[in-house]
Amino acid sequence: MTGLEFTDEQAPQSLVIRRARVVDPSSECDRILDVWLQEGRIEQVGVDLESIPPDCPELEADGLILAPGLVDLYSYSAEPGFEDRETLDGLRRSALAGGYTRLALLAQQDELVNNAAGVAQLQALARQTAPPQPQFSLWGNLTQGREGEHMTELQELKQAQVVGFADGRPLNNPLLLRRILEYGQGLNLPIALYGCDRRLMGSGAARDSAESLRLGLPPIPASAETTAVSLILELVAELGTPVHLMRLSTARAVELVATAKAQGYPISASTPWTHLIWDTRDLQDYDSNLHLDPPLGTPGDRQALQAGVKSGTIDAITIDHCPYTYEEKTVAFSESPPGTVGFRVALSLLWQRFVMTQDWTALELWNALSSRPAQCLGQVPASVTPHQTAELVLFSPHLSWRVDRCSLGSQAYNTPLLGQQLHGRVQQVWCPQNTGVPVS
Repeated sequence: MTGLEFTDEQAPQSLVIRRARVVDPSSECDRILDVWLQEGRIEQVGVDLESIPPDCPELEADGLILAPGLVDLYSYSAEPGFEDRETLDGLRRSALAGGYTRLALLAQQDELVNNAAGVAQLQALARQTAPPQPQFSLWGNLTQGREGEHMTELQELKQAQVVGFADGRPLNNPLLLRRILEYGQGLNLPIALYGCDRRLMGSGAARDSAESLRLGLPPIPASAETTAVSLILELVAELGTPVHLMRLSTARAVELVATAKAQGYPISASTPWTHLIWDTRDLQDYDSNLHLDPPLGTPGDRQALQAGVKSGTIDAITIDHCPYTYEEKTVAFSESPPGTVGFRVALSLLWQRFVMTQDWTALELWNALSSRPAQCLGQVPASVTPHQTAELVLFSPHLSWRVDRCSLGSQAYNTPLLGQQLHGRVQQVWCPQNTGVPVS
């Protein structure tokens, strides 16, 4: 960080940030401005700030980006039950280090979030993590039972203050899915669905492609996604229930969503950050940290997803952070559990890959990582405007850093990026319930 350095755990209650590049999708602002923060709120934004106390600390932010905190639509919490993978405190640290101030969590133990008591337990655990804390929200399960054969008590979960309803796994019972969407019409909370037909997926581990054939990896056809997405869209057309489509990974699914949106369907959609960075060509080393669910797409899929984010067809980029132990991941590619971690590295990689190359603007990236994900959750996006709560991230786009177990911020390190050098690093975050803190 340049200028003022904070040596205390908390930043000053009053602070002027000088000459930051303010990137704010809510106001379509991308300008060099000064920002005065006062007791956790944004007091003034502009070029000639007035009435600033003469003893107010200042931070010189030339070359740094000040923008709303990032929002993740869905990632997994391993605690309680799988603390050997990652604790909630480790999740908190890695999320803040990556600039995330709001997290909507799925539980790796389904039985925790299919009833109000389990939701209350996980909420209490989240509140007990050390400050500063991002804003934790929980998804309540849509179904319960070994195969998800029964609908949960959705109204009871709503009263437990879940952010919405999502299983995190495919729902392959069309009759139950229709019943859920019928019941969900009056709940006024997001319903997120993962479009994947497990029957077509079979025991596959990689997208059906020339690369998976050459590598001898069991294939998953694109139709495993597109048939399920088509069914969901047909039910939305019939019932009119708003739905969020999780984890788009194929070009055809992007086309289906674009057509549905053009016809006025009440849908939103997201894709994991990993599927924008890598594709089937990157599987040649059999790195089990690239064994994902859904699998990485073909180069054509990746290009369609990138175009979908830029156009807004895909509303949000998600982390889909999924921690596993070293032992769980150090097996053959097809036998490893699918998933990777990403909070600490996603912003750096996305900035490096898309903004530095001028494929996307900074506003387009922040829209997909902050403003639109908040809207998908039915929340008001954070903004860099006067009289708003300071929910901000200060990002250095050119600072270089090395990805290692320490810099990831958590005990979970199942990532293909270990040992790599990245450009772009979060310097400071301001959380809604806390004053700003530097990120080490």
